Amino acid sequence: MEVVEFAVKNDVVVFPGALTPTEVITAWKAGADFVKIFPCAQLGGHSYIRALKVPLPQVRLIASGGVNQLSAANFVRAGATALGIGAELIPHEALRMRRDEQIHELARRFLAIVKGARA
Repeated sequence: MEVVEFAVKNDVVVFPGALTPTEVITAWKAGADFVKIFPCAQLGGHSYIRALKVPLPQVRLIASGGVNQLSAANFVRAGATALGIGAELIPHEALRMRRDEQIHELARRFLAIVKGARA
């Protein structure tokens, strides 16, 4: 938690990764702004986020690992404050081939999914 403490002391946003409820609580108590749950999909997906939010409603969770267009809304509705999206948002091939419009379109889709789930 030294990194979290350093970030807090220097007024830098910090969101450490955590896996277990104990790790989530430790990160939050250390002053983390958000706690990234990774790998989320392998832990039960949105059901795991929902299970964490019941006893820890004050913790802002970032669901990361396995988030895609089909699961994004479920993560948000389960209580995720934010989503960590990798290759589903920026595919390696699109990056390599400099397909900016493909990446922009994926970003627009994810944004629409999140806005819809929050509504």
